[in-house]
Amino acid sequence: MANSKSALKRVRQAATRTAHNKTLTSRMKSLRKKTLVAAEAGDKEAAQKSFSEFSSAVDICAKNNIIHKNKASNLKSKTNKHVKG
Repeated sequence: MANSKSALKRVRQAATRTAHNKTLTSRMKSLRKKTLVAAEAGDKEAAQKSFSEFSSAVDICAKNNIIHKNKASNLKSKTNKHVKG
């Protein structure tokens, strides 16, 4: 366990950041599933709308360095293939 005040503060900050990053990642994954389910069901309009939300969430995660920008591009590309096809 941390011994100094600054180390204890770092532990608190890391916990806060981890919780925040986890919510963003979870939201991104949920929106991807929602998009894929809509695309699978053949509901183009709902799939397109949820893909737009998903793209925004992915961009936010990439901007905050939660995921790498190339991973963000790959996720958007693969998900868009399902929506279009």
